[in-house]
Amino acid sequence: MKWFVSVALVVGICVGGFGAAALAAVDPPPGDTIVEVTGDAANGFEIRHYDGTELFPPTDSEARAECGEYDLRADRIRCRVEVRTWYRDLADLRQALEWAHAR
Repeated sequence: MKWFVSVALVVGICVGGFGAAALAAVDPPPGDTIVEVTGDAANGFEIRHYDGTELFPPTDSEARAECGEYDLRADRIRCRVEVRTWYRDLADLRQALEWAHAR
């Protein structure tokens, strides 16, 4: 009985997965869905969306320079941490998209 339940569960997951893939093929994603990220923090990133719009965030050094314009030391530190996190996450997203497109 356990074997039957296990097989039924696996088949249900597979069929559900194929159904979700079929739905994804029919319904386009929201326009602001990121489809490609190129570049790096030092030279600048390019972020492309499904609807064709593109974003070009400043380079890491430009963003950090803007952080230096804050008056309070705590604000400058907070800004630098946010910049570091943002560019780290963009690099991770770029890597994930490259991996997904390769499959």
